[in-house]
Amino acid sequence: MGEVTPVVTIDWVDEAVVIIDQTALPHRETYLRLSTVDELIDAIVRLAVRGAPALGVAGAMGVALAVRQFKDQPEALAKAVTALATARPTAVNLARGVERAAAAIPDGPEAVLASALALRDEEVAASEAMAKRGADLLTELCGDNPTVLTHCNTGGLATVTGGTALAVVVELHRRGLLRGVIASETRPLLQGARLTAWELGRLGIPYRIAVDGAGPFLMARGEVQAVVIGADRVCANGDVVNKVGSYAHALGAAAAGIPFVVVCPESTVDTSTATGSDVEIEDRGAGEVVGFAGQRTAPAEAAAANPAFDVTPHHLVTAIVTERRVIDGGRPR
Repeated sequence: MGEVTPVVTIDWVDEAVVIIDQTALPHRETYLRLSTVDELIDAIVRLAVRGAPALGVAGAMGVALAVRQFKDQPEALAKAVTALATARPTAVNLARGVERAAAAIPDGPEAVLASALALRDEEVAASEAMAKRGADLLTELCGDNPTVLTHCNTGGLATVTGGTALAVVVELHRRGLLRGVIASETRPLLQGARLTAWELGRLGIPYRIAVDGAGPFLMARGEVQAVVIGADRVCANGDVVNKVGSYAHALGAAAAGIPFVVVCPESTVDTSTATGSDVEIEDRGAGEVVGFAGQRTAPAEAAAANPAFDVTPHHLVTAIVTERRVIDGGRPR
């Protein structure tokens, strides 16, 4: 197939933040124009924009909105900045993006916007570097033509354009060194089945969707040669916080003796957080678990546990790939 135009997940256009609405995919490709802080926070909370790098850029651009919306209102501006930074507590990039742009507030609105746009451009460059470094590592670990299992969505939709873990998969495909992809569907909101599958299909990369629980079994019978995921936070000791279900895939990979590789930008490495047990794990409430597509499927009295993320201990991680380096994990290669 011909060259596919990359999706730009988030950008600044005419004094507003423009995002692709990920809740509408794969059925509709819809873009939202967000001109107020409240509109952006709503988009973040309901996952219209998601993915650690994209959230960092969203946070920075949110501060650019805030300094325009609350000009000469310092108390309202401070409140808006705090609301942006805490809209989703687990992913470190969101708070970091807000903090970075907010540092430029004393220099005026244009300095804040310049900081946000610089972060956007850095994330694009980071995606390109991670793709190449990660593809080199996977070829070293697996040889040619592996089938790779991914979890959640780590493509251009999770960044600005390009991706993290999925960018590595795309680079392997570009080099002619990929057999195919198992896209873990990613309960309860199906980021793998909706978003990753949509991106892979656009790119002409062969894939199959598997229920989350099938991953370890497919690894055990030799249908998967590596697991490649992203991260929402990497702690100082190498523990990896990512979409819930990642831990189970790490256990499956360890049992099968295949690599478990994490791909994320340096901005996701959080040396100020010692271990995964120190991270606040977002619980998104029962609604996403007790029903599906607006229809309740569980008994009326059913309660639910809905952690949005889990923690993979560092001893289950083969390597962490960033745009600058490969960090050996706790599992020997």
